[in-house]
Amino acid sequence: MSTNEKQMAHPQPDPRSPATPIDDLPRLTVLIATRNRPESLARTLRSVLTSAYPHFDIVVVENASDSTDTREMLATQFAMEPRIRYLNEPRRGLARAHNAGLRIIDAPLVAITDDDVVVDSSWLERIALAFTISPSVMCVTGMIVAAELVTPAQQWVESHLGFSKGARQRVFDLGPNRPVDPLFPYNAGSLGSGANMSFRTSFLDEIGGFDPALGAGSKARGGDDLAAFYEVMVRGYSLVYEPAAIVHHFHHQTYEQLQKQMRGYGVGLGAFLTKVVAERPTSAIRLAARTIPGLRHMYSMRKTPVDSPTPSFDGRFGRLQRDERMASLAGPWAYARSRWATRNDRLESVR
Repeated sequence: MSTNEKQMAHPQPDPRSPATPIDDLPRLTVLIATRNRPESLARTLRSVLTSAYPHFDIVVVENASDSTDTREMLATQFAMEPRIRYLNEPRRGLARAHNAGLRIIDAPLVAITDDDVVVDSSWLERIALAFTISPSVMCVTGMIVAAELVTPAQQWVESHLGFSKGARQRVFDLGPNRPVDPLFPYNAGSLGSGANMSFRTSFLDEIGGFDPALGAGSKARGGDDLAAFYEVMVRGYSLVYEPAAIVHHFHHQTYEQLQKQMRGYGVGLGAFLTKVVAERPTSAIRLAARTIPGLRHMYSMRKTPVDSPTPSFDGRFGRLQRDERMASLAGPWAYARSRWATRNDRLESVR
């Protein structure tokens, strides 16, 4: 798409796109990276396979696992399912696993989720319909809700982290659909999350796949999804948040797991912003000018919604977001180390 075409395409929310029959929607591949969680992966796969979407397949990428349990589970429980393809990526890193999967995907759309979710039966249909809003839509994110709320840690995540971005479909770009937020598009986490993100494969080809220096399993610990969302924006495309594309996520059950997750989010955020400045130095000035009002706006959004449960948490939970903010300060050093560690990956193409 040319620059003029990008600028002329100003998609607006369309909750159903009813003019497109489901049989006419494009082929789609579901990409799931997994590590040492065969039982959880099996649950995720069963939910995807119940989709009524007429043309999809699944690519499972096992990433640096410690055993053969996942391969054996697939061979035992899904041996007769031709829509599932398996491959192994021995080098640790979520971005590396996703890039390995992209090399064997030829569908025009790829839906990426985690191995600890259950997807809604209409998840794939809603994703595909959202892409029909405009040719400029390169990414669709969806709603992430709790699959269970049985521990205080899970209740805190659902009440405070804001995985759900609301019940209204929204289009984001740097033009008429730009939100009133001083940090946009640097606050890419407001656009969605890696547990429920879909792309045109042509776009992922264009950006060279996910940055292997970011993401879970790397020294940066996160930020690979944020970097991809950011690239959608700065390259002049659009992103659609589709709340009807729902996945049910099994949040961490313990405080210790949640604390590790929050620190990882902080490091990943800092690493992502370091990548932004390193690759586009002029963005440093804009980012610096927006930091104080932007951070005030961002953290004001992380409050308990009016209609959400408000369980009584002990004092440890009050420190979690502070831990995340402090961890973000380690992001620049983490990204520098991770970029050096993955320097040879950059010689590879996604295809």
